[in-house]
Amino acid sequence: MQKLITLIAIFISSMTIAQTTISGKVTDTKNLPVFGANVYLDGTYDGATTDDQGNFTFTTTELGMQSLIISFLSYESKTISAEVSTLKNLKITLREDMESLDAVVISAGTFEASDNSKVSVLKPLDVVTTASALGDFVGALQTLPGTSTVSEDGRLFVRGGDANETQIFIDGIRVFTPYSPTPNNVPTRGRYSPFLFDGITFSTGGYSAEYGNALSSVLLLNTIDEPDQEKTEIGIMTVGGSLGRTEKWDKTSLSVNASYINLAPYNALFPDRNDWQSPFEGAQGEAVFRQKFNNGMLKFYAAFDTSKFDLIQEDINDDQGVRFKLNNKNFYANTSYQGVLGKGWSLNTGLSYTIAKTDFSFVDNNIEDDENSAHLKLKLKKRFNSRFKLYFGAEHFATKFNEGFSSNNVSPIGYGYTSNNSAFFVESDIILSKNFAAKVGVRADDYKLSNELKIAPRISIAYKTSANGQLSLAYGSFYQNAPSSILKFDSTVKSQNTYHYILNYQYVNNGRLFRAELYRKEYNDLVKFDTDFENFDSNYSNSGSGFAQGLDVFWRDNKSVKNVDYWLSYSYLDTERDYRNYPTKAQPNFANTHNFSAVAKYFIEDWKSQLGFSYTYASGRPYTNPNTSTFLGEMTKSYNSVSLNWAYLISPQKILYLSVNNAFAFKNVNGYQYANTPDVNGNFARRTLRPAADQFFFIGFFWTISEDGTDNQLDNL
Repeated sequence: MQKLITLIAIFISSMTIAQTTISGKVTDTKNLPVFGANVYLDGTYDGATTDDQGNFTFTTTELGMQSLIISFLSYESKTISAEVSTLKNLKITLREDMESLDAVVISAGTFEASDNSKVSVLKPLDVVTTASALGDFVGALQTLPGTSTVSEDGRLFVRGGDANETQIFIDGIRVFTPYSPTPNNVPTRGRYSPFLFDGITFSTGGYSAEYGNALSSVLLLNTIDEPDQEKTEIGIMTVGGSLGRTEKWDKTSLSVNASYINLAPYNALFPDRNDWQSPFEGAQGEAVFRQKFNNGMLKFYAAFDTSKFDLIQEDINDDQGVRFKLNNKNFYANTSYQGVLGKGWSLNTGLSYTIAKTDFSFVDNNIEDDENSAHLKLKLKKRFNSRFKLYFGAEHFATKFNEGFSSNNVSPIGYGYTSNNSAFFVESDIILSKNFAAKVGVRADDYKLSNELKIAPRISIAYKTSANGQLSLAYGSFYQNAPSSILKFDSTVKSQNTYHYILNYQYVNNGRLFRAELYRKEYNDLVKFDTDFENFDSNYSNSGSGFAQGLDVFWRDNKSVKNVDYWLSYSYLDTERDYRNYPTKAQPNFANTHNFSAVAKYFIEDWKSQLGFSYTYASGRPYTNPNTSTFLGEMTKSYNSVSLNWAYLISPQKILYLSVNNAFAFKNVNGYQYANTPDVNGNFARRTLRPAADQFFFIGFFWTISEDGTDNQLDNL
């Protein structure tokens, strides 16, 4: 017993001798105490929690060099490495964590459409349930401010820029031929199925230095990282059918989709203004393969589509009409890898390749276009802390374009070019506080054809004005080479340039979002030519210029009215440009001064239905009347369209879907065609260019066979 007492006494004595007291006070950057912070020695159970005055104290038996960790929610963790004996009466200051949810974010010129975005404007579901979009992501984006309504075209015209000034990327890698070819006066559609994407970023200006060769806008589409379950999807529609299958394994998944479209039955029921010799027919197949690794993910995306049509369109200069015939094949493959390298480093890299072949006949002219394009990209990111991140990378674009032309009166002749553009970019995110942030970058593009090296600085800053509101500013210089329609005749044409200036205010609170944005774009070195159209004998120069300025306003609310989600957008655009064969500076014929969209969706629980409504208004667009002396001096009448849709849940996995575009059959006018020669009175006769069809009706039945028995295709409608 005496020995036991002696041992206990020695043990207690040794603990008393070896114990060291660690103490201090934790405050924030405003010198206010931080209550409840965790303070402990790394790798031990020794520690304490700060009191309401920010003080802490505890004892330890550890010796030598140790790491003291101080952490608290919404603050950056701090580590102090020192001899234990020196960790006394510490004065510790914690800085706010800049990655917490209420931190400022850069938003000038950018609409995010990801479910996880801090500035979410459109969700993936919105793309396929907007009544006027007809399941096309481009159609849904045309309800956002900054876009012009060019109903006969269908592509994105952004803030006074033509459609060639918007570039599209999938998983950060360039898409060279994003749209399906269509006849004149029939809007095109995006080639790719919207339900394969879970994130969309639509930048209407002032975008990152990572993206180049785009004067006006970039659209970023991100494929789904991982499907939720295995399923089969079947679609039967008035215009064709679709079939999809998703397989999922431990770290691997594969999604395959195929569709077939044939407008012959539809045109038989609802004839339009075209004389179809062979109505539009197309087939499409897509596949996404995903492989997860411990520190990253590899994706492979491939899409092939083919389409053809043959029709005769009315023409004021030809009593027999003009015949158009087209056959197109397009293949796009994209592989990308995103992963963590360690020590704050991460990697994004990818490669895309496009093969596009188009055979086009116009009257007696035959044109064969072949394009092979590739994009290789490497991007590295270094995260130093939550306040500073550095991005840098390089990319290369290669295009080989060949065109063969023949007719009854001209011997076969060929045109084309080979382009190799390289670029390097560096950019940093600098978070000075929760209320102030900046993104600063620069991009260098080497245009081989024109032998140019262009340096493009970019900067964006944001200031949080309140708990829910913030101001953003953006400036940038942007370059783009000339389109294929010009480079195939003259490959030495210089690159074109714009400068963007943007002021943005955004307010987000409890399911409501308000955005207002002022902008100005200045165009320089636009391509001009001296013939009616681009031709082999045209003289080309970079003497064009222009400007675009305006105001964009957006409001979305999904909380005020039960089961109702709606948004309103308005754009005012003031623009003039002198480019192509324009004799003087004028508002281009694709630009509307005023654009307004209203979209609403109402879910009726008792009916198991979702009703959708879309209204689009656009003021008239300029056109040239040869009976007057003013270039682009007259305006078409305003554009109006109301679209309606209804999705009815027959059973958990079966949906009936109906929609009608331009439900009230507004008599819209796309423009006018004038005779090539005047009549005996010296007047040029004209005909009105109307949409091929005033209305479009759609009925579809969609059936999903999934593992849990409840998943359905509402997301795809």
